[in-house]
Amino acid sequence: MNREFRKKLLNIAESKISRLNDPSHDIGHTSRVLALAEKIGIKEKADLDIVRASAIFHDVIVYPKNHHKRLSSSRDSADFARKVLIKCKSFPREKIEPVYKSIESCSYTKGVKPDFLEAQILQDADSLEAMGAIAIMRTFSSAGQMNKSFYNNIDPFCKKRSPDDTKYALDLFLTRLLIVHNRLHTRTAKMLAKGRLQFLHKFLKQLEIELSQCI
Repeated sequence: MNREFRKKLLNIAESKISRLNDPSHDIGHTSRVLALAEKIGIKEKADLDIVRASAIFHDVIVYPKNHHKRLSSSRDSADFARKVLIKCKSFPREKIEPVYKSIESCSYTKGVKPDFLEAQILQDADSLEAMGAIAIMRTFSSAGQMNKSFYNNIDPFCKKRSPDDTKYALDLFLTRLLIVHNRLHTRTAKMLAKGRLQFLHKFLKQLEIELSQCI
């Protein structure tokens, strides 16, 4: 995949993504996942055509987390990618289905474990976006869109209750951000995850200090 074709696919994705009106799943998110997927793909010696196309289209359709079709986002994104790539004569026919399967299995919520390298790389790249400073920004952006509270005022860190990320943004740290590294597949992604995970713990420690000053 040359730069011109890569740019063409990105433009197609951006035209679709721009309709989402979701800062946590904007073209910036797509571009970061693409860059991470390429970085991991090169290190892991994967098929970069599949990796790039999968990353570009993995979130072109995203239903809100509180939407009844939320579990269909990855499948519908995969369908969109397939339709686009079928029309692209320069994209190898035999690589379209691996792109479809990579996107379809990317969802964290569905808990699918991909069984081939390129799909694992896409899932890893997307998982890294759920860790670190950018993940914090995305978490609270989504919380604002869904009108969720930042945290539970009585027990912010779930010391005496079970986390409920449908109500509180901070609870998502316990249900996803702090544990997503456990599903990483590649050695490269695991190395990249270390600093991001450390930063999440630093953020929580500082938040706990600040909240203790308000009691």
